[in-house]
Amino acid sequence: MKARGAFIVLEGCDRSGKSTQSQKLVEKLKETGVDAKLMKFPDRDTECGKLIDEYLRQKKPLTDEGIHLLFSTNRWEAKEFIEETLKRGTTIICDRYSYSGVAFSAAKGLNLDWCRSPEAGLTKPDLVFLLTLPIEVIMLRGGFGNERYEKKHMQEKVIEMYKLLKEEYWMEINADQPQDTLLNILYENSLKTIQEIGGKSLEHLW
Repeated sequence: MKARGAFIVLEGCDRSGKSTQSQKLVEKLKETGVDAKLMKFPDRDTECGKLIDEYLRQKKPLTDEGIHLLFSTNRWEAKEFIEETLKRGTTIICDRYSYSGVAFSAAKGLNLDWCRSPEAGLTKPDLVFLLTLPIEVIMLRGGFGNERYEKKHMQEKVIEMYKLLKEEYWMEINADQPQDTLLNILYENSLKTIQEIGGKSLEHLW
């Protein structure tokens, strides 16, 4: 059976370096001969994603339940593409996924099990990196506070929820270190996962 690609997700609070490291990780994997593709959620280019973008930039009001279901729909839009890409042998590095949706909504006070329910059946990652930083460091990073959820109390609650969601395929990493050092940690562990995939079947969440 042909080896499929690995599905690797980077999670963490806002401004923890996920987007930068996701891009750098894809570039480094490609440099070493790995067929890799970058994805990110929310995908603000779809019709659903445009509504999410307006909400995040505080231009459109939505209920907590409504925005949660929009985020979930945004991921469901990509499910078929994700699975077809992985089966072709391409590794996907994904900046945020279902765990962000659940963590942020539960941090707002919604029931954790209800938050997970719309995600059940989505493609399960092979590896999740949880990038952590002291909240004081996050608040000093450029752009913090520009979007709806970038508030100190909210970010503290989000990291609590991430830790409730952690499973055996997660790896928590201190992101408060030089970018190159962090990238090497991500790269080495990603490569190990990619090499171990073989013909392993895709699994699904919850």
